[in-house]
Amino acid sequence: MGQVFLQFLWLGCVSFGGPAAHIGYFQRTFVQRLAWLSQAEFARLLALCQLLPGPASSQLGFAIGRHRAGFGGALAAFIGFTLPSFLLLLAAAMGIGQLGSNLWLDAALHGLKLLALIVVADAVLTMSRQFCLGRLTQGIMVATAAALWWQPGLLTQLLMLAGAALICARFQRGEGAAAVAAEPQRESRARQPHWPTLLLFAALFVGLPLLGGPIGQLVADFYRAGSLVFGGGHVVLPLLQESVGHTLSEQQFLTGYSLAQLVPGPMFTLATYLGAQLLPGTPLLGALSATLALFAPGFLLLWAVGPCWQQWLAEPRLAGAVAGINAAVVGLLLAALYQPVWQSAVLAPTDLALAAIGFYLLRVVKLPVLAIAGLLVLAALLQA
Repeated sequence: MGQVFLQFLWLGCVSFGGPAAHIGYFQRTFVQRLAWLSQAEFARLLALCQLLPGPASSQLGFAIGRHRAGFGGALAAFIGFTLPSFLLLLAAAMGIGQLGSNLWLDAALHGLKLLALIVVADAVLTMSRQFCLGRLTQGIMVATAAALWWQPGLLTQLLMLAGAALICARFQRGEGAAAVAAEPQRESRARQPHWPTLLLFAALFVGLPLLGGPIGQLVADFYRAGSLVFGGGHVVLPLLQESVGHTLSEQQFLTGYSLAQLVPGPMFTLATYLGAQLLPGTPLLGALSATLALFAPGFLLLWAVGPCWQQWLAEPRLAGAVAGINAAVVGLLLAALYQPVWQSAVLAPTDLALAAIGFYLLRVVKLPVLAIAGLLVLAALLQA
């Protein structure tokens, strides 16, 4: 469990670039470098996280921690990955430090954004070779990326995922089932979801608004937002504006949103900043309550469905649907490689040159990610 915590703590310190980059970091760390799970197991967990509401990258980390060390590993993964951004945004909300106002800090952050570009590109290449071997899955990958470049948004993303699942359930279910059957199962899993966890999720959704009081209302608002958001941290902003916008100004929301994009780790730690602002007398309590409430629904649903997910995949239609979702997820990563990762990282020809060199060092020279991060930050600082 300690190893799980340390690995995710390090990723929480360096994982800039949003959910797409986080998935790339996880794939490279836990599949390629540590071999904690196979590429097929990673894909199944990723597909499940894409289907559930909540922060997909944090849910994926939670699932990897559970896969490695049970409930304690899941909690260790969540705490380690979330702690750095939680502390940074809590400090910002309390007025300690001025993130983004220092020239050297901006340059260092830009170097880490270039690292995110390299990691996402590497993940797209690796995962496309694993999950987009046939014409159908390759077409789904390209169509998903093209649709999101043409019409970006949550609705397009959900439609492409649903369409990919339906198409492959119809035309590729035999191949999907064979792939699942060929993958050895590490443990025997029940076919039924964990009903007590599902009941707890529903009870909290219905019961939290009845608590009353400032803290009760805060927890209820953030829990409701976490239960309804699909598509990651960018989508949670309008939901939170609707639920707590009457007590916070637009400037406070935009400041928190900007800071959440500057720091590493999950964007859902926007709740940390907003919670501290909502309870200025007890900022730590507000930040902790809001953060846990926003993350909790996705984790409860993942815990409830996770035990039966692999057994469900033995069904040919569902296995085919997951094959389509995997291909669409590669398309989502390909789309994200341009927006927001490329657009936020490549601002000049020198950035493209550094990214190309870094990609070569990662794929060909096999230089560790930490060494590449240091070189990119150093290069960015020299240009500042």
